[in-house]
Amino acid sequence: MTVYTGHLRKMRVHYENSLTPVEYSLALADDSNMESDNPAIVLNSMLGKRIIIHYKNEIHCVSCGRKSNKSFNQGHCYPCFTRLASCDKCIMSPEKCHFEQGTCREPEWGQTHCMQSHFVYLANSSGLKVGITRGDQLPTRWIDQGAIQALPVFKVSQRYYSGLVEVLYKQEVSDRTQWQRMLKGQVEEMDLLQKRTELFTLFTDQIDAMKSELPEGAIATVENEAMTEIIYPVEEYPQKIKSFNLDKQSLVEGTLMGIKGQYLILDTGVINIRKFSGYHVDFEVAE
Repeated sequence: MTVYTGHLRKMRVHYENSLTPVEYSLALADDSNMESDNPAIVLNSMLGKRIIIHYKNEIHCVSCGRKSNKSFNQGHCYPCFTRLASCDKCIMSPEKCHFEQGTCREPEWGQTHCMQSHFVYLANSSGLKVGITRGDQLPTRWIDQGAIQALPVFKVSQRYYSGLVEVLYKQEVSDRTQWQRMLKGQVEEMDLLQKRTELFTLFTDQIDAMKSELPEGAIATVENEAMTEIIYPVEEYPQKIKSFNLDKQSLVEGTLMGIKGQYLILDTGVINIRKFSGYHVDFEVAE
């Protein structure tokens, strides 16, 4: 067995094109600096091999590195969870942004991450959904959600505006991914270009009214962008979903059958690696 030791972090992804499976790698953060990663473990080459994840009952905050008895918001200690702008409610609901009210937890962080262009997109992960992301997170955001197709529909000048558009589109389209269905591979391809046209037509008046109340150029329609298609390194999808929880069992083992979203798909169950960011583990791979 080859054994790697460190703290789990979100899997890294690399998208080449629509004909090549997404390339996944895992970098385990070391004990001394949660931002300092060890050499990445290439996961695609491990398909068909037996892996073991042994949780060592220790969590270190992904932000400050302090030891924590419980993980909040994917790997944060409680003080960071209550202090950081990246953990505020407006991250999940950008239409609740309070930057202009002068109450942002970290105004400098808000300027860097929120006061920049974002995209509102349509994706097909477990069916049609609407979402938002920064431009520099495409196509990573789509891959993290397990989308097989994705298409930008609006480009906006700041995160708050993307939330306004998303709320409007949520009247017709879900903003959630049914992760069990996504992991079973029970997702049929759809014509996202046609869906975009239908939604443009349906919400023309509301979008025009929104544009008239916001600064010029705040919301721009994206009409000529091609649809992105994504395939994943999966040898076999599970018929039933059993989800592993490191808080309840410290040992996860099985043959790696695939990787999709931020999940490892084993023949014994699935595990969301991102959910357990900051957890100290031994990651073992059979030779």
